[in-house]
Amino acid sequence: MTEDVKVPYIHRDISWLSFNYRVLQEAKDPTVPLFERLKFLAIYSNNLDEFFRVRVASLRNLVRVGKKTKRKLDYSPKLVLRRILEIVDRQQEEFSYIFENEIIPELRDHHIYLIRRLEMNEEQRSYVEDYFNEKLLPFVQPVLLKEDKVRPFLNNAQLYLTIVMTDPDKSDKKKQYAILKIPSDHLPRFIKLPSRGKRNDVIMLDDIVRHSVDKMFPGYEILDTYSIKLTRDAELYIDDEFSGDLIGKIKNSLEKRHVGPASRFVYDREIPEELLSLLVRIFNLERNDLLKEGRYHNNFDFFKFPTFGMDNLKNPELPPLSYKPLEEGSFFTEIQKKDHLIHVPYHSYESVIRFFEQAAVDPKVTHIKIVQYRVARQSRIMEALKTAIKAGKQVFAFIEVKARFDEEANLIWGEELEKIGVVVRYSFPGVKVHSKLALVRRLERGKEHLYCYLSTGNFHEDTAKVYSDFGLFTANKQITGEVARVFSFLETVKVPTIPFEHLLVGQFNLRSRLMACVDNEIKNAKNGEKARIILKMNSIQDISMVEKLYQASQAGVEIKLLVRGICSIIPGLPGISENIEALSIVDRYLEHARIFVFYNGGAENYYLSSADWMVRNLSYRVETAFPILDKDLQKIIKDFLEIQLSDNVKSRIIDGAQSNAYKKDGSNLAIRSQTETYFYLKRIEESRTV
Repeated sequence: MTEDVKVPYIHRDISWLSFNYRVLQEAKDPTVPLFERLKFLAIYSNNLDEFFRVRVASLRNLVRVGKKTKRKLDYSPKLVLRRILEIVDRQQEEFSYIFENEIIPELRDHHIYLIRRLEMNEEQRSYVEDYFNEKLLPFVQPVLLKEDKVRPFLNNAQLYLTIVMTDPDKSDKKKQYAILKIPSDHLPRFIKLPSRGKRNDVIMLDDIVRHSVDKMFPGYEILDTYSIKLTRDAELYIDDEFSGDLIGKIKNSLEKRHVGPASRFVYDREIPEELLSLLVRIFNLERNDLLKEGRYHNNFDFFKFPTFGMDNLKNPELPPLSYKPLEEGSFFTEIQKKDHLIHVPYHSYESVIRFFEQAAVDPKVTHIKIVQYRVARQSRIMEALKTAIKAGKQVFAFIEVKARFDEEANLIWGEELEKIGVVVRYSFPGVKVHSKLALVRRLERGKEHLYCYLSTGNFHEDTAKVYSDFGLFTANKQITGEVARVFSFLETVKVPTIPFEHLLVGQFNLRSRLMACVDNEIKNAKNGEKARIILKMNSIQDISMVEKLYQASQAGVEIKLLVRGICSIIPGLPGISENIEALSIVDRYLEHARIFVFYNGGAENYYLSSADWMVRNLSYRVETAFPILDKDLQKIIKDFLEIQLSDNVKSRIIDGAQSNAYKKDGSNLAIRSQTETYFYLKRIEESRTV
């Protein structure tokens, strides 16, 4: 779907749906282990929930604004919203088909039966009734639905059961309706049942409630039940971030997030129109809020589906590789010798944790500084900062409290760190700080030495197990001095007087330097020289960067894109983008690293970055792209990119049709880049001597 702009362009939200379909493709792929397929159903569902809470909610607000505001947009929010609902409806039908016709039969092949209430035997019915009485009754509160009564409030993203019933004592047999909450926020969604022989029977909490719902309405005849769910607008609408107490405004907005307006009302596609119309009136919904699904909602609960110890139905283990120089050697001495590059989750995250834990107890370390965007709720890194304070070191933490869905956790950490003496600075008005930086100051023989860790991913021990990111440890003064200037800016909000030469920093030179790098390739191509760009990122959406890459293609620059998510650029258009090839890899790990490589007349420039090429990253965030100067590390990145570009198992082709066709190169050799990367790095680690 292209919009009415000057260049061929796919709207970001339509492209995002194409990405989420690639996730659904993994659930559809019979070569993916069974429990991993269930996991991808959960990821797809969780992604979609967040998409509606943020992006669709914003589009609905744009639909409601005046004509003057709409004229400033280069697209029609109403048309985009309509297209989104069409695509999602089609995907939901496919989701249901995959689950019911592929996943369920395969579960049965392995003696796992997800049964419904009418399929239970006598022993199981007795078990379910006892379970309901002992564990469910305290949470289940039925409410009759009547338009002239006080309307019940639907909690955000919670499951509800609507009940259709009649009163046998009344002659008119008029249908009555009620609603009750399925307490999946308090109890497991999947309950193991007493089973016989090799069978492993499981029932969903929803069906336990269905089985016992007549107990909640004595004297009524239950005709049928249908599940529903409402998700609410999750955006924090802060009127004026440039004045007043920003932290107070965010806290206040967080309290309102769970009572915001509807962004999506999901219902069982079998629900009668009469009941649906009643729900629309009672909950003050619009028809655009409605979205059909199957019998069950909140499918992200499949993350917790019982596996019965059948590890053979999961991905084979790829144990994280120990990065010996920094896990076994003298930490700061090793970094002083040379730069070190780790690639999680293939490498263990222990090197990063050790960076902080060693600094916290090292008597020569005087200062530790960190940017916190997302952090684990139980974090050894944060504990190390506390240890450093107790050891008398000066610690500074910049905490971004506008990191969506992590605002509350970050506020808690910030307040906890402040209490023990860490100097904490919070979000800037109008700008997010998204850089992934840490700095340690160490006195060695009376002289100051700076050590830095720069990364494409957050300081988050949990996501480091599934997000694929690069991290650089360096004592190179060309880098460390500029990282120190970034921290000075974050501490004082004073614009650096010395320009950044090696780092590309959002709000200063990131966009202009990236443009200049592309322009240099264009110039070389026009001069008949080899010109090549390789870009790996999560998303590319910024229209000026899209247009610049089109210009480069037209000049003859070879451009290879590896884009996991949103890709607004359309490759392969004659006369416009025929020199652009775009691929997307979705596999067991989430591709999160950003890498920019410019051929530069043979003297290739390698950058790793926290920034995608989106308007928000390039214009409204403090981001950092950092050069890889060590030739050995450049080769590792080059080899990694070649492996990714050769993937013919998990790589999809991005095109204007958004077909998500798997890349097939005619080779008899299957190349799955994430597996190949693991064994490539394993060979390197096995060859090391500390």
